[in-house]
Amino acid sequence: MDHPQFLVARQGALAVVTFNRPEMHNAFNLSMWAGLQQTMESLSAEDALRCVVLRGAGTEAFSAGADISEFATARVDRLQEDQYAKIFNAGMQSIRLCRHPVVAMIMGNCLGGGAGIATMCDFRVGGENIRFGITARNMGLWYSYAELDVIIQIAGTGIAAEMLIEGRIYDGREAYDRRLLSRVVPEDRVEAEAIALAERISEGAPLAARFHKAAIRKLRGPLPVTEADISGNNAFVETEDFRNAAEAFLAKQRPIFIGR
Repeated sequence: MDHPQFLVARQGALAVVTFNRPEMHNAFNLSMWAGLQQTMESLSAEDALRCVVLRGAGTEAFSAGADISEFATARVDRLQEDQYAKIFNAGMQSIRLCRHPVVAMIMGNCLGGGAGIATMCDFRVGGENIRFGITARNMGLWYSYAELDVIIQIAGTGIAAEMLIEGRIYDGREAYDRRLLSRVVPEDRVEAEAIALAERISEGAPLAARFHKAAIRKLRGPLPVTEADISGNNAFVETEDFRNAAEAFLAKQRPIFIGR
């Protein structure tokens, strides 16, 4: 489970996992997406554990999402993107598949894949001044079916459209009103509230918590999409819009989308 950018601290029956890359606003590179899966699967196997809390190092960002600076080397063509997507999706789904309830402690920016991680959690506690949104459209990215499905389950198709098509970025109160947060509190109370929530979860019967988490997931059933649909999800990497947007981001310029 050891990974230099995931710090795991124990607090009784709780495990607090910190994304430890504050100099990059806790953005995830490919190694971290793989490390997320390894970390969550290792924690899931622990019978003595009752709850997992995810947080970013510092208070400026839960996570800024995927590290765009590595796109030019890690997401160059369809072959690379298929591999990247496989690792990315496995990391995301490891949160849902974790046997134990998972709480997101959200401070600062929670954007792109960072918001994706948060929506994979069973509970989300955020500050009033957070920035919460998925910025896929700004990069010419196509958000994955399995991760989009969770947003629809939480908040409905209207909010999913706001996030993915309009590109809305919400503050904490707006995110709470749209059911994207379970709790919204002042910034200086986020950590205390998230830990208190995790402790309340831990006071319940662990087998009941694990059953109910799995039952909620199982009742959703399989995704109503084909393997061809899922494979086509990665075709964006072949577009000029994606390549141009990644270059524009690194140059701190606004991308110009041409629709091809």
